[in-house]
Amino acid sequence: MHALPRRALLAALALPATARAQAWPDRPVRWIVNFPPGGAADTLSRALGEAIGNRLGQPIVIENRPGAGGLVGADLVAKARNDTHVVIMSNAASHGIGPVLYPSMPYDSLADFTHIALVGTFASVLVVNPGVPAKDLAEFLASARARPGGLAYGTGGNGTMNHLVGQLLARAAGVELTHVPYRGSAPALADAIGGQIPAVMESLPIALPHLRGGRLRALGTSEATRDAALPEVPTFAEAGFPAARSTNWFGFSAAAGIPPEIAARWSTAIAEALADAKLRERFAGIGVVPGRLDATAYTALIAAELARWREVIRTAGIRPD
Repeated sequence: MHALPRRALLAALALPATARAQAWPDRPVRWIVNFPPGGAADTLSRALGEAIGNRLGQPIVIENRPGAGGLVGADLVAKARNDTHVVIMSNAASHGIGPVLYPSMPYDSLADFTHIALVGTFASVLVVNPGVPAKDLAEFLASARARPGGLAYGTGGNGTMNHLVGQLLARAAGVELTHVPYRGSAPALADAIGGQIPAVMESLPIALPHLRGGRLRALGTSEATRDAALPEVPTFAEAGFPAARSTNWFGFSAAAGIPPEIAARWSTAIAEALADAKLRERFAGIGVVPGRLDATAYTALIAAELARWREVIRTAGIRPD
């Protein structure tokens, strides 16, 4: 038997991986949402999944796996190394805050994922029940200052961006607010609407329908400038608390170890979906700015956010509940 020439041998060895990439996906894709239905991660995942549609030739199955501020679902993907059919809507909570908030982490938010692209950014907004007497943020904080710990705000979970923004605002204002973590945004907002809790720090896309419907009232937003969806609502920085400035972000990531060819196909599918006029209109309607960062830039953003929140948490002495 004659030995294969070196070039032919290398081509033969490369063929299986290439063939697998070309055949991918050969079964439905599991899209993990690491927060409950009704939250920002869920809303953006479903919108983006619909925009991708049939581009991949297989259905995308949205699977909600909430828990521990997004860590449960993220860990599922982290442990799916090399699995080309598992992806996640990575986010500030599970990839930028949780890894530096919790003393023990089951995954590395950089090494255990293949980050593909930034999907979108948006503000956090402090909302209150319309029956709350405070007409603006200054009156709300004055009420909190008058009864330390007696004024509560809810969020969709411990260790989320909204939790941290609430703590930053309280510390910047010199007040004590009691944080009430819920199992997702929907029950937190339901309690605020029902009057069981006076305030919620929430992602703008989720709070906006309730603000437009008059069920809740906005007191302030977290980004550097006023949001186009709420131009009449001042920012925390305008109110004198620039230390509470923050931007919530969501991106798209796969398991670590997937072939570069498949990562490139995901990158193309995400870019095409984000360029879709209908999706951009849908994002604008809920206060989301489409992402413009590719894999390299998005990975760098995550690294920068880890450094930022590590310092914020250390300086402020913030601990998980």
